[in-house]
Amino acid sequence: MLLTVSMNFFSSLIQVLSSTIMKPARTVTHIEVPYSWSDVTNGEWVAQLLQARIDEWCPKLFGYHMLKLGGLSAELTSGHCNIQHQISVDKFSTYRNVEAESFELPFIEKSFDACLLIHQLDYSSDPHRLLREIDRVMVDDGYLLLSGNNPLSINGICGLLPWNRNKAPWNGRMYLSSRVMDWLGLLNYEVIYHETFAVLPATRHLACSAWLENILSEPLSAIGSMYFIVARKRTFPLKPIKPKWKVRRQLAPLQVNCRTEARSEAAKQK
Repeated sequence: MLLTVSMNFFSSLIQVLSSTIMKPARTVTHIEVPYSWSDVTNGEWVAQLLQARIDEWCPKLFGYHMLKLGGLSAELTSGHCNIQHQISVDKFSTYRNVEAESFELPFIEKSFDACLLIHQLDYSSDPHRLLREIDRVMVDDGYLLLSGNNPLSINGICGLLPWNRNKAPWNGRMYLSSRVMDWLGLLNYEVIYHETFAVLPATRHLACSAWLENILSEPLSAIGSMYFIVARKRTFPLKPIKPKWKVRRQLAPLQVNCRTEARSEAAKQK
């Protein structure tokens, strides 16, 4: 009987996870967007892990203008970046420079050389539209750094608990990193780096969790709590290829016939 109960539990769990993962990206349901890491459960722990990866990639970015979209992106520092002019866009964050909607950015096309999009797709009602708007303001060969929560993780499964459904990050809509990379591929973005990390959620025993994380990071990286993607916009110019017309030599058989007749007459005269 215990085996039957456990099988029923796991089958129902798989059904719930599959319906959650394969849900449509666009929704009309209102999502409460966190504008600070203090509004996210274990937000300080998440911010530290993401900050380490941003510090690693910021020195590799070059250009004139950088966009940090969302309050969570604005709170992360990017002082090591070679791009000095950085603009933070949000509606309520105290770190914002420009107050605007993420779907309607007040910038002209191809304005930014890099964009930081940290945990914003999970709280967007239309992530496809958000990525298209970012693509509009990005220059060719620009860099997009984005992150999100993994639904197939211990932290993602905790969102099935009733007392966690109204808390961040579980009130958002988590997507698989492979699905996000498919969206980027449709917009002609090349994923140059992808990582899934944080297999174990934050605990009070930091030393013990760090030791287990180092052991489990490689074999269980697919069930990490978060993903981090670095993509580059690739735009290939369309150059029409002119067809090479081949002129057929229609008079060639006549030349052969003329030569043949001339040779035959010369032979008769001899």
